[in-house]
Amino acid sequence: MDEKYSFRLIVPAVLFGMVLSVPAFAQDSAPASTDPNAPASQQMKAAGHEMENAGSDTVAAGADTYHATKRAVKDTTITAEVKAALEKDKLPASDIHVHTRAGVVTLNGNVPSPDMAAQAAQVAQQTNGVKSVNNKLMVANSTGSAY
Repeated sequence: MDEKYSFRLIVPAVLFGMVLSVPAFAQDSAPASTDPNAPASQQMKAAGHEMENAGSDTVAAGADTYHATKRAVKDTTITAEVKAALEKDKLPASDIHVHTRAGVVTLNGNVPSPDMAAQAAQVAQQTNGVKSVNNKLMVANSTGSAY
């Protein structure tokens, strides 16, 4: 894959992942102990637990962000590979819209024949990383209306 093209995919995915992790940094601002007369050791212990929980939440958010970003990049790569395979097989890739989510490819658009719709689904299914194909292609007759 072209390095410039790869960079254009990864940067938005990483930024999207960072946006998803922002809520993990918003912590409850309640005091460590609601009893102002509690011993300092009890207040310190409560503060320590709150910090530990905040750290755990941040780690979990980071892991979730990493996995979501990795999945988004993988789906984008699958979409690009399916489009390239459609072009290679001389299918009207400009009329076939490809969307991938968690490895499931959805094909939308119009094609001239049922055979071409089936061929497009077969090409997509044979692409590396595709779990399944949801073929929503419509067959359009010569007057342009779909049926």
